[in-house]
Amino acid sequence: MEGKQAFLPPKYDPETVESGRYEFWIKGKFFEASGSEDKEPFTIVIPPPNVTGRLHLGHAWDTTMQDTIARMKRMQGYDVLWLPGMDHAGIATQAKVEAKLKERNQTRYELGREKFLETSWEWKEEYAAFIRDQWGKLGLGLDYSRERFTLDDGLSSAVQEVFIKLYEKGLIYRGEYIINWDPQTKTALSDIEVIYEEVQGKFYHMRYPLKGSDESIEIATTRPETMLGDTAVAVHPKDERYKHLIGKKIVLPIVGREIEIVADDYVDMEFGSGAVKITPAHDPNDFEIGNRHNLERILVMHEDGTMNENAGKYEGMDRFECRKHIVKDLQDMGVLFKVEDHTHQVGHSERSGAVVEPYLSTQWFVHMQPLADAAVELQRSEEKVNFVPERFEKTYLHWMDNIRDWCISRQLWWGHRIPAWYHKDTKEVYVGKEPPSDRENWDQDEDVLDTWFSSALWPFSTMGWPDENAEDFKRYFPTDVLVTGYDIIFFWVARMIFQSKEFTGERPFKDVLIHGLIRDSEGRKMSKSLGNGVDPMDVIEKYGADSLRYFLLTGSTPGQDLRFYWEKVESTWNFANKVWNASRFAIMNLDGFTYEDIDLSGNLSLADQWILTRLNETIDHVTKNTNKYEFGEAGRYLYNFIWDDLCDWYIEMAKLPLYGENEADKQTTKSVLAHVLDQTMRMLHPYMPFITEEIWQQLPHEGQSITIAEWPVVDEAFHNQEAAREMDRLVSIIKSVRTIRAEVDTPMSKQVTMLIQAENDEIVRELESERIYLEKFCNPSTLKIASAIDVPEKAMSAVVTGAEIYLPLEGLIDFDKEIERLEKELEKWTKEVERVQKKLTNTGFVNKAPEHVVEEEKRKETDYVDKQKKVQQRLNELKGK
Repeated sequence: MEGKQAFLPPKYDPETVESGRYEFWIKGKFFEASGSEDKEPFTIVIPPPNVTGRLHLGHAWDTTMQDTIARMKRMQGYDVLWLPGMDHAGIATQAKVEAKLKERNQTRYELGREKFLETSWEWKEEYAAFIRDQWGKLGLGLDYSRERFTLDDGLSSAVQEVFIKLYEKGLIYRGEYIINWDPQTKTALSDIEVIYEEVQGKFYHMRYPLKGSDESIEIATTRPETMLGDTAVAVHPKDERYKHLIGKKIVLPIVGREIEIVADDYVDMEFGSGAVKITPAHDPNDFEIGNRHNLERILVMHEDGTMNENAGKYEGMDRFECRKHIVKDLQDMGVLFKVEDHTHQVGHSERSGAVVEPYLSTQWFVHMQPLADAAVELQRSEEKVNFVPERFEKTYLHWMDNIRDWCISRQLWWGHRIPAWYHKDTKEVYVGKEPPSDRENWDQDEDVLDTWFSSALWPFSTMGWPDENAEDFKRYFPTDVLVTGYDIIFFWVARMIFQSKEFTGERPFKDVLIHGLIRDSEGRKMSKSLGNGVDPMDVIEKYGADSLRYFLLTGSTPGQDLRFYWEKVESTWNFANKVWNASRFAIMNLDGFTYEDIDLSGNLSLADQWILTRLNETIDHVTKNTNKYEFGEAGRYLYNFIWDDLCDWYIEMAKLPLYGENEADKQTTKSVLAHVLDQTMRMLHPYMPFITEEIWQQLPHEGQSITIAEWPVVDEAFHNQEAAREMDRLVSIIKSVRTIRAEVDTPMSKQVTMLIQAENDEIVRELESERIYLEKFCNPSTLKIASAIDVPEKAMSAVVTGAEIYLPLEGLIDFDKEIERLEKELEKWTKEVERVQKKLTNTGFVNKAPEHVVEEEKRKETDYVDKQKKVQQRLNELKGK
């Protein structure tokens, strides 16, 4: 970069900094995967958000983690593909579109399928634009040239291919079974689309009369309206109470239909009366019993939850209204003899909230066991999917081990229409992308596929599969990491794994990073009903995207929930402001300084050597922790390095040569400052992309954008541990002097005598070479450094590694308080000695820990024992011992 007038405004304003920056990145095509064979590919596919509305805070968290990974990998030289896309979200989107039509007093049936789908596509385009705008505000480095949608032509082709292949293998079948039915949206649901909530209900106890007898048999139910569809009563074959009744008939109250008493092992003799009513069309367990005993299946409800013609006089009533009427009628008849309160789990539709009805219906299913077995077997191989944190693998395997067949048909119009055709006359079923040649004799299935059927193919259908020669599929699949919440391990993660294994023979991703949910500051789930939701765009408007991103990344550990606090976002804004102000100072002092001027071969000061060493350590920590997805740990290292080491110490120390007369020292300091700030901005970039690009553009640099600048690496040539220790001692001395001054209310502007007794002559020489810093930051009237000094009686003191500091402050010292302070310090060092000695006497630690770790603990022991001894000596002096 040529020397130029660099400039950062005095005030950090996120809106100004972030405005137009995303457009610059997109125009520069910095996020587009190159396909270059010189680079190793690295792939992430975005969990596609539903086109049902704007993104929420959970999306912001999830995508910010992905962006952080992608940005670092891009800077590390990988050919990164972060593929964007959206999900058509069948039930959810159709419900939104139908609600919109309702406002116009229209229904989808009035519009017709074709017009309704046109309206749905219009909705999709409108909300896709909202989502892209929000992605931009968050700064997400997505390759829009490869954006996909679950209903686009390529993905639709993949869905059809999978359906047909599974059908041909006998893994997809059509049958009449009890399924979860949502009466509000009038569609089937899979098991995992049902949310169970604890509900206060009733247990209704009834006596069914035996035919031609005064005897009766007692049963109990929570859903008395379903009795209208009873076709048997079951007892256990070994239950002595009922053996004489097996095979006899009961007259079903109200209905008058004769039903048989059957024996079945399913019945629990210990529960209730030991007899249960059997309603094969309205209960999954009753359905299985009905199959074993060849019982009739009688549906008593319509699809909308109202009672049908089989309900007799209750026909047309809502199911819950019917319950009230039937209970009264049964009580009047003397059949219902007891009603007791009963708390139980009731299934609700995840989408509509309606109480789910177990319902007999003809649907399409996936036979899951063979697919699940293969996916579980994959986890026993070296090519397994690595769950982060590992504990979620158990959650996944437990679900796969308890798998049930998957109901995949949905009674909707918005979605992938099932590629099945029925002959108008023979009712023959044909499965294929197109009907047979006599297409006029065939009708296509009206239903669509479950949304998760298509999103299960997302990692490979987006890459061009089923064309296995597609360039992207060959280069970028399997993907490297998936980032998602623990709440959709069953919905999505499991389905992607078994479909990928079945159709590509490979895992869909190497790692799956699982995060928790975002909750409010009180730990409650964010919801409309509580009114505690937070719009990420509101946070960005107030504090900027960088502040939101840094808070989200550093506020939790993998797998854990995150609590949202406005105060914490504000504190990350304060951090960004600190970065801005420090960078502004540096840039002002680098005015006209070019990239070619950077030269680290000059005479490096102690501060220079120290900051370069700390930079190396920070690069190491940030790289390792980001690679492990420990964003919080990486963020903390960065924060401490920038706030404490760079801003509070190095920049302050750099002012001495920068404002001095020695031109060589000035140039070296500028070089170190430019280099350290450049490397720091690169490390911080994946976390705070906007502010770092703005600052980096003002620094001496090569290249168009920090997004494609090289990631920092440790430079051993500038790693000086001895200089770091010297600097630690120097900082400790300055901090101790400032603390003492504060305790006796002596401002830094007032000069005081300062005495340093060093442990040996080597430390004396080191401290003498650092005198300029001691004089600048401690403001002594006299500074004496020696290995032996006459310790004044009335002085404040402090102990640091290798030295003792004395400030004679006669008349300002309260000796009782000084003794109290030293006693607290003695207690601190005594605890540190005990802690480290306990560690070093632990043979497990000494034998297993790396040698350098053990040596460091031994060094600490020597240091702490020395400090403990010196504080004790000083206490003895003050106490006159």
